[in-house]
Amino acid sequence: MNRCLNVLRHALIAFLFVGAVAASAQAAPATPAPGIVNRTEATAILPDKVFYRGQSATIQGRNSGGIRVADGKLVLFAIVDTSGYSSSVQETYQAYLITEVKLHIGDQTLAPGAYGFGFVANDKMVVMDLGANELARVATLKDPAMARPTPLQVLADAAANHYRLYLGRSYVVVSPEAK
Repeated sequence: MNRCLNVLRHALIAFLFVGAVAASAQAAPATPAPGIVNRTEATAILPDKVFYRGQSATIQGRNSGGIRVADGKLVLFAIVDTSGYSSSVQETYQAYLITEVKLHIGDQTLAPGAYGFGFVANDKMVVMDLGANELARVATLKDPAMARPTPLQVLADAAANHYRLYLGRSYVVVSPEAK
């Protein structure tokens, strides 16, 4: 009788262990596929407010997007409300960029971090650190074929692992560094 109870006890423990392992395997979230992060996903991830040049500004979730790379790391972009900033800051600071990987923008490379950026006169994109110090200036392109431009959007480019970051009809090609 004791032997029978012992066998049943071990069988029950094994059953519970296998069930727990199976449940934890199902509960582990799969890494989402690499590619474009739409504005709904980006808004859920981005903070409501971001810091730049001694102030905080709210992001415009409806004007956000990003890129997810193969290992699940993100590059996120969002237009910000710069109404509290001086006009000289507003001229260059229009949006926020957070990247968890090295990001190539045109011929420039940004390290992982948070940045302010804007599309400015003479068809340029300016990228600044959080203290408003200019780090990069890259040429932008125009897309006259864009049927319905929105304030900010991210679309796939023809080259693999390259994306177009648009502000209206102007864009730059960005590419997260693949590992």
